[in-house]
Amino acid sequence: MSSIRPPRVRRLPLSGVLRVGRPSDIWFKPALSVVASVAPPNLTLVALGRLDLAVYAMAGSVCALYAHNRPYAARARVLAGVVLGMIGGLAVALVAASLTDGAVVLVTVGALLAAVQKALCDATRIGPPANVIFTFVSSAALFAPQTLEQVPGHLALAAVAGAWAWIVCMAPGLVRPHGPERRATALALDAAAAYAGTAEAEARARTAAAVRAAWQALLSASDRSGSRRALERLVVRAEVALAAPADTEPERLRAWARELRGSGPVPRVDALGEEAGELFGVEAERATPAPPVWRRLGPLAPLAARTALGCALAGHASLAIGVGRPYWALVTAASLYQANTTLTWSRAVQRVVGNLVGVPAFVAVAPLAHLGPLALVLCCLALSFGAEALISRNYWLGSVCVTPLALFVTEFARLERPGELITDRVVDTLVGALVGFLAAVAVTNRRAGDRVERALAAVERARTHAARTVADASAAPGALDSARRDLAAALVGLRATADTAAGEWWQRSLPEERVVRAERAGHRTLAATVRRQGRHVAEDVRA
Repeated sequence: MSSIRPPRVRRLPLSGVLRVGRPSDIWFKPALSVVASVAPPNLTLVALGRLDLAVYAMAGSVCALYAHNRPYAARARVLAGVVLGMIGGLAVALVAASLTDGAVVLVTVGALLAAVQKALCDATRIGPPANVIFTFVSSAALFAPQTLEQVPGHLALAAVAGAWAWIVCMAPGLVRPHGPERRATALALDAAAAYAGTAEAEARARTAAAVRAAWQALLSASDRSGSRRALERLVVRAEVALAAPADTEPERLRAWARELRGSGPVPRVDALGEEAGELFGVEAERATPAPPVWRRLGPLAPLAARTALGCALAGHASLAIGVGRPYWALVTAASLYQANTTLTWSRAVQRVVGNLVGVPAFVAVAPLAHLGPLALVLCCLALSFGAEALISRNYWLGSVCVTPLALFVTEFARLERPGELITDRVVDTLVGALVGFLAAVAVTNRRAGDRVERALAAVERARTHAARTVADASAAPGALDSARRDLAAALVGLRATADTAAGEWWQRSLPEERVVRAERAGHRTLAATVRRQGRHVAEDVRA
């Protein structure tokens, strides 16, 4: 066992933080969905001469940004939860705004809301854009003039827009009902092909994560059609490539991935075990209930504390400086907090750069947007599309569009003086990023090292169970499949936990040698399960 060294300060990186990557495979889906969700409510309000209500409609419309990587049955549930959560946060903010106009109290309420939203989004693994949109909506609503009598009507408008966003996001399922599962499986196959061709450690980590994401997509779907079973067999082939890359044909995996991205039938492949038991492990995982959300909240306490402290301090610092919109500083702080301090630092740099570049973009577009309400809405639609199209390449690129969009949204009620808006935005961005990051440094995740120890123990248990299953001559193929999947999940969890702990700014040194040994032993055992299942296939053929 490696000795435990005292805590050390980790260097915060600058290189690569602003590097522009490849766009997401589905960048156009959230981009088009948010435009289709925002346009009808806002254009209707323009026609009615009530663009001042658009901010409440947008609270529901932006729900269209979520769950695009999920199968449609799961997407329906997740989006319904997003809409309800958005309306709940909006309700708390509007009621607070109607009861008091004390900025100190409102900032405090906003910080507590941001912490709750961060914890719940991380615990439910809702995915991007996570808590940031919830916090933006609720924080802006805290400083909107409001009376109690107006609250029900504003919430109803948000609910109607949220229902429309739900319909927009579910509509593609009528044309391509298995699209998300096919896409996730194709990504796993492509990643496995890349790993089989290079055998690099980084490619192996990407493949493990892609395979795990594909299983999560398949297991969250509710149907048990032939297409679903065929997809599961393809993911198993990606697992085989991960465990035994030397025995893999990369071009065959890529060909399957290309077929999945098309509109034809799912490629049919031979099973890796006897026909009756080939999906036993999948069914066993499906039958295992997920841990309740409250159990996943415990490890998130440091992140929630960072969010509450950072948002409160950022908002109060903005008030002390005299900025008229302290919620911008609050939202900036809330947007920073990632799994560890290093990632939080990177997000802070990206946020500041994106906002500072976005301010000149606002200056350039403002004359066009100020031609009238219709022009203002159309500019917001274009910026919404641009933000979602660019943000998957790097967060700062998306922020270049988000910054003028946020400034224009404040003008739905009335036009503001551009100079004042720009000054407030720049100051709040700098204050929010600085204070928010200092809070992240102050509140470190001191239990990260303990979680690495637990993840190592989980890998050892899963590896031991898989090894015993391989050694058991009477073990069914389904038992092998289940043991292999448990071990693969434990290895992915170990890598994620180790990466999170390694990025903490002030943390004791990690048992890196033990992590590497555990990963190597785990992958050797995974390869043994693949070879054992290969013998099952040969026995089936001879029979």
